[in-house]
Order: sequence, then structure tokens, then C-alpha cells
Amino acid sequence: MFPGSKIWLNRIVAIVRVYRHTDCFDTKTGAWKERTETVYYAASHLRSAEVFAQLIRNHWGIENSNHYVYDVTLKEDASRIRNSPGIFARLRSFSLNILRKNNITNVSEALYDNALCFDRLLTQGNRMKLFSNCH
Repeated sequence: MFPGSKIWLNRIVAIVRVYRHTDCFDTKTGAWKERTETVYYAASHLRSAEVFAQLIRNHWGIENSNHYVYDVTLKEDASRIRNSPGIFARLRSFSLNILRKNNITNVSEALYDNALCFDRLLTQGNRMKLFSNCH
């Protein structure tokens, strides 16, 4: 038993098994390969298979879109911060949340546009002032 696992055992009402079939591009061979895997989810609420499938699909859509931005635009994987890296990860997350809240779809462009203007950065919470103070 893991520490604290007894608390969770009382809350799990369903185990969801998902068979995944995906096509992955192998950069070494230049060919597509089929990959099959089985994954399990613990659920605290009972739902239909269709609802679980939609919830899982939505979760991974969000995960994939955010991780791409963290890795490519915010260069999280390339970061060499060794002292309190979690703080900087939270700052990146906080920044991304502010941009998403303001309906920014092109994060790279928004970062570039706001990089040299502290006033614009401070007004990110006010959509009306976004991109207005600097020339």
C-alpha cells in the first residue's frame, strides 16, 4: 500500500480500461508504425462508457495543446533552471493562463508583442488595453 492509498480506495467507484490504437511516425525508418496499448483510469463517479471516452479525449486534447506550448514556445524542456524549477514552471503556467483567459490563440506572437513593453504586460488582465500602450 502507498501512503494515503486507503483514503482513495473508498472513493474509487470504477476502473476504466482503454485500448489505444495509434499510428506513430518513426523518424529513423521514415515509416508509420501502429502502436497498441492498454491504459487504466480510476474514477470517483460512475458514468457511461461514452461519457468516459469523451472525458478522456477532452483531457488529452488539453494536455497536448498545453504541453506543445510549454515545450516549443516557452522552451520548458530546454530550461536549465536548477534552483527552484517548480517556481518557474508555475510562472510559465500562470503566464499561459493569463494569455488563454484573454483569448490569445497565438502564444508565440503574444509573447513577442509584449516582450518589450512593461505597460502592456501589466494590462494583460484588461482586454481593452491589450496591445494599446506601446508603439
